[in-house]
Amino acid sequence: MKIFITIAMVAGLFATQATASAQDEETLAAGKRAYNKCRACHTLTDTDKPRPGPHLENIFGRGSASVDGFKYSQALKDANLVWDEATLDTWLQSPRKFLPGNRMTFVGIRNENERKALLAYLKANTSTN
Repeated sequence: MKIFITIAMVAGLFATQATASAQDEETLAAGKRAYNKCRACHTLTDTDKPRPGPHLENIFGRGSASVDGFKYSQALKDANLVWDEATLDTWLQSPRKFLPGNRMTFVGIRNENERKALLAYLKANTSTN
Protein backbone atom coordinates (compact mmCIF):
# COMPACT_ATOMS: atom_id res chain seq x y z
CA MET A 1 0.00 0.00 0.00
CA LYS A 2 2.83 2.42 0.85
CA ILE A 3 4.45 1.82 -2.54
CA PHE A 4 1.17 2.56 -4.33
CA ILE A 5 0.74 5.85 -2.47
CA THR A 6 4.34 6.83 -3.15
CA ILE A 7 4.03 6.06 -6.87
CA ALA A 8 0.76 7.99 -7.02
CA MET A 9 2.33 10.92 -5.22
CA VAL A 10 5.32 10.96 -7.57
CA ALA A 11 3.05 10.73 -10.62
CA GLY A 12 0.98 13.62 -9.26
CA LEU A 13 4.11 15.69 -8.68
CA PHE A 14 5.26 15.16 -12.27
CA ALA A 15 1.79 16.04 -13.58
CA THR A 16 1.78 19.23 -11.48
CA GLN A 17 5.25 20.18 -12.73
CA ALA A 18 4.24 19.54 -16.34
CA THR A 19 1.14 21.70 -15.92
CA ALA A 20 3.17 24.49 -14.30
CA SER A 21 5.76 24.26 -17.06
CA ALA A 22 3.07 24.50 -19.74
CA GLN A 23 1.55 27.51 -17.95
CA ASP A 24 4.99 29.15 -17.76
CA GLU A 25 5.50 28.60 -21.48
CA GLU A 26 2.07 30.07 -22.25
CA THR A 27 2.82 33.08 -20.04
CA LEU A 28 6.17 33.68 -21.74
CA ALA A 29 4.58 33.35 -25.19
CA ALA A 30 1.92 35.89 -24.19
CA GLY A 31 4.65 38.13 -22.78
CA LYS A 32 6.59 37.95 -26.01
CA ARG A 33 3.46 39.03 -27.90
CA ALA A 34 2.99 41.91 -25.46
CA TYR A 35 6.63 42.93 -25.92
CA ASN A 36 5.85 43.58 -29.58
CA LYS A 37 4.24 46.81 -28.35
CA CYS A 38 7.58 47.81 -26.78
CA ARG A 39 10.10 46.72 -29.41
CA ALA A 40 9.71 49.78 -31.63
CA CYS A 41 11.40 51.82 -28.90
CA HIS A 42 13.18 49.36 -26.59
CA THR A 43 15.65 46.50 -27.00
CA LEU A 44 16.13 43.65 -24.56
CA THR A 45 19.91 44.00 -24.39
CA ASP A 46 22.42 46.81 -24.47
CA THR A 47 24.19 45.20 -27.43
CA ASP A 48 21.20 45.43 -29.78
CA LYS A 49 20.95 48.31 -32.25
CA PRO A 50 19.86 51.42 -30.29
CA ARG A 51 16.23 52.49 -30.51
CA PRO A 52 14.41 55.66 -29.36
CA GLY A 53 14.01 54.33 -25.80
CA PRO A 54 16.64 52.94 -23.44
CA HIS A 55 17.51 49.24 -23.55
CA LEU A 56 15.87 47.01 -20.96
CA GLU A 57 18.84 44.84 -20.03
CA ASN A 58 18.92 44.34 -16.25
CA ILE A 59 15.84 46.55 -15.86
CA PHE A 60 14.81 44.79 -12.63
CA GLY A 61 16.65 46.48 -9.78
CA ARG A 62 18.01 49.25 -12.01
CA GLY A 63 17.46 52.87 -11.11
CA SER A 64 15.39 55.15 -13.29
CA ALA A 65 17.28 57.35 -15.77
CA SER A 66 20.38 55.19 -15.39
CA VAL A 67 21.33 54.09 -18.92
CA ASP A 68 24.48 55.98 -19.88
CA GLY A 69 24.09 58.13 -22.97
CA PHE A 70 20.30 58.15 -23.03
CA LYS A 71 18.60 61.56 -22.77
CA TYR A 72 15.90 61.15 -20.14
CA SER A 73 13.16 63.64 -19.29
CA GLN A 74 13.73 65.76 -16.22
CA ALA A 75 10.71 64.07 -14.63
CA LEU A 76 12.36 60.66 -14.92
CA LYS A 77 15.72 62.00 -13.72
CA ASP A 78 14.06 63.50 -10.65
CA ALA A 79 11.87 60.46 -9.91
CA ASN A 80 14.62 58.38 -8.29
CA LEU A 81 12.75 55.12 -8.94
CA VAL A 82 14.02 51.58 -8.76
CA TRP A 83 12.44 49.39 -11.41
CA ASP A 84 10.97 46.35 -9.70
CA GLU A 85 7.95 44.28 -10.64
CA ALA A 86 5.45 46.49 -8.77
CA THR A 87 6.87 49.76 -10.11
CA LEU A 88 7.03 48.46 -13.68
CA ASP A 89 3.49 47.09 -13.42
CA THR A 90 2.16 50.49 -12.38
CA TRP A 91 4.31 52.28 -15.00
CA LEU A 92 3.08 49.98 -17.76
CA GLN A 93 -0.57 50.68 -16.91
CA SER A 94 -0.12 54.31 -17.94
CA PRO A 95 3.35 55.86 -18.03
CA ARG A 96 1.95 59.40 -18.35
CA LYS A 97 -0.35 59.06 -15.34
CA PHE A 98 2.34 57.31 -13.30
CA LEU A 99 4.93 60.02 -13.93
CA PRO A 100 3.63 63.22 -15.53
CA GLY A 101 6.25 65.00 -17.59
CA ASN A 102 8.04 61.90 -18.86
CA ARG A 103 8.55 61.64 -22.62
CA MET A 104 7.36 58.09 -23.15
CA THR A 105 4.50 58.29 -25.66
CA PHE A 106 3.19 54.77 -24.99
CA VAL A 107 -0.41 54.84 -23.73
CA GLY A 108 -0.02 51.79 -21.52
CA ILE A 109 -1.39 48.29 -21.12
CA ARG A 110 -4.67 48.20 -19.22
CA ASN A 111 -5.04 44.42 -19.16
CA GLU A 112 -3.47 43.09 -15.96
CA ASN A 113 -2.81 39.60 -17.36
CA GLU A 114 -1.03 41.07 -20.36
CA ARG A 115 1.17 43.21 -18.08
CA LYS A 116 1.97 40.23 -15.85
CA ALA A 117 2.92 38.16 -18.91
CA LEU A 118 5.09 41.01 -20.23
CA LEU A 119 6.85 41.30 -16.87
CA ALA A 120 7.50 37.54 -16.82
CA TYR A 121 8.92 37.75 -20.34
CA LEU A 122 11.13 40.71 -19.40
CA LYS A 123 12.41 38.89 -16.31
CA ALA A 124 13.31 35.89 -18.43
CA ASN A 125 14.95 37.89 -21.22
CA THR A 126 16.63 40.96 -19.75
CA SER A 127 18.71 39.63 -16.89
CA THR A 128 22.39 38.97 -17.50
CA ASN A 129 23.09 37.97 -13.91
